[in-house]
Amino acid sequence: MIEVRLQGKTAIVTGSSRGIGSAIASLFAKEGASVIVNCHTDAKEGEEVVKSIRDAGGRAETCIADVRKPADVNRLIDSAIGLTGKVDILVNNAGIVHDSMLDNMNIDHWQEVLDTNLTGSFNCSKAVVASMKAQGHGRIINISSVVAEMGNIGQANYAASKGGVIGLTRALALELARHGILVNAIAPGFCSTRMVAAIPENVREKLLARIPLRRFGSPMEIAYAALFLASDECGYVTGHVLSVNGGLHL
Repeated sequence: MIEVRLQGKTAIVTGSSRGIGSAIASLFAKEGASVIVNCHTDAKEGEEVVKSIRDAGGRAETCIADVRKPADVNRLIDSAIGLTGKVDILVNNAGIVHDSMLDNMNIDHWQEVLDTNLTGSFNCSKAVVASMKAQGHGRIINISSVVAEMGNIGQANYAASKGGVIGLTRALALELARHGILVNAIAPGFCSTRMVAAIPENVREKLLARIPLRRFGSPMEIAYAALFLASDECGYVTGHVLSVNGGLHL
């Protein structure tokens, strides 16, 4: 019998209708977890992820919720608890971009990125902590970005939000360790997702030239990093930022 690392666990993965979130949700289900697939606007794609997981023999449900809204987040947590009676793993993956140079960045695009990427992670973490404390264990995995570590032209809002995620990770790691809750982050480099596909081709070529491995990462490579942080093998790691960027930033 093949051992699966998340057997009996329940996981919430925000923003998991596509890209990195979808890969994490699918891999976690393959490894035995019951998964809540979350999306805000891509309901059809979320259902497709759930169908794919179920077709492979996994267990998953979808929950449409906006991580910026505490009431929606509470419903998201309730969905997971309704599925199995608990939440073992929270992956704060939901994120957006509104890129522009600072001179042209309007306050709405600044605020929307901060609200989704940073406040969304805060909202979900705050909502899940009580149940994790009660059971004496839990894993919170925050998806940051290499942009938080090195900066990037035209992404002041995104860099600030993802840098805030790293600060949030370290603060919560210190607060929650005594309750058996481990909090870590992943800082992905540029991966083959829709977000990267939207970058002009000439800019993508320049990015590739800066990456020592000379390729973009795959969402599944980030998913395997998340699996390690969620697994029992990672029982003595908290407050860590795991960089998965092909050597772009060392």
